Amino acid sequence: MSYSIAIIGASGYTGAELIRLIATHPSFEIKALAANSKAGQSMAKVFPHLRHLDLPDLVTWEQIDYDQIDLCFCALPHKTSQEVISQLPKSVKIVDLSADFRLRDPAEYEKWYGNPHSAVEMQKEAVYGLTEFYREQIRSARLVAGTGCNAATGQFILRPLIAAGVIDLDEIILDLQCGVSGAGRSLKENLLHAELSEGTNAYAVGGTHRHLGEFDQEFSALAGREVKIQFTPHLGPFNRGILATTYVKGDPQAIHAQLVSAYAAEPFVEVLPFGETPSTHHVRGSNFCHLGVTGDRIEGRAIVVGALDNLCKGSSGQAVQNANLMLGEEETAGLMLAPCFP
Repeated sequence: MSYSIAIIGASGYTGAELIRLIATHPSFEIKALAANSKAGQSMAKVFPHLRHLDLPDLVTWEQIDYDQIDLCFCALPHKTSQEVISQLPKSVKIVDLSADFRLRDPAEYEKWYGNPHSAVEMQKEAVYGLTEFYREQIRSARLVAGTGCNAATGQFILRPLIAAGVIDLDEIILDLQCGVSGAGRSLKENLLHAELSEGTNAYAVGGTHRHLGEFDQEFSALAGREVKIQFTPHLGPFNRGILATTYVKGDPQAIHAQLVSAYAAEPFVEVLPFGETPSTHHVRGSNFCHLGVTGDRIEGRAIVVGALDNLCKGSSGQAVQNANLMLGEEETAGLMLAPCFP
């Protein structure tokens, strides 16, 4: 069976990544592409690397005939996304890649994103889109909220450990590097090549990064008590990828065993042999997440490292994975591309 797909926000990095993945999907066909600022242009002009594909020209989101669409990916900035999604017909399934429906409490959304939520009723029906942990809810959802890419990486590392009680919940430090594509495609001075290359820097230091809202929500719900981790993100001088290094208090072998058990049946999460740590090079362009555990020189402490591609497993690949479930397809359909190396 073939499903008709629309992408709103197709001129951004995650929009282009969705097109790249769907191009080889056995059951998805792109029927409409929207980008209001570039409406009327061809995708070949906006993204020349996609010129070999037979794609519809860009239109405004209002011009799409949603009666012909089974599922819509929304890859718009936060605030804009909720305004658009609230106007889409109820017959259309939606996977949102923005932050607008990730936080269940509207007050938490306002706290982290600085403006009131304008689609509170829709928020009530949204399912959090971390596929491996919300699989059954996603199958029957109309609206799925994709996770933040940093939030996804940290949760792949920590969720099984928190749930199993094998680490000290008050001793969690997450140190993360993300490639520059995680900041989006908008022009920003600090992202110019001369300002970014040959260096790296921490940002949102001291607990101000918005993805902490997701960590607080998900980890506290798992533990049945408040869990607040220390989290410092860094901007890396590379295009795509996330490397997250987590410092925890617990037995390293037990931590490794718990991750191996938790992900034994998962097609996209691989736990490396004890003592090995992953590289962003080994997941680049793929929907895979690699995890590695090693012991620290301080007894009773462990270091857990996770790597994934922020544009794929951290965003667009995760979105396609969720769409597969929502439409009754194989979860892995269109997503078994090998990483691009070197």
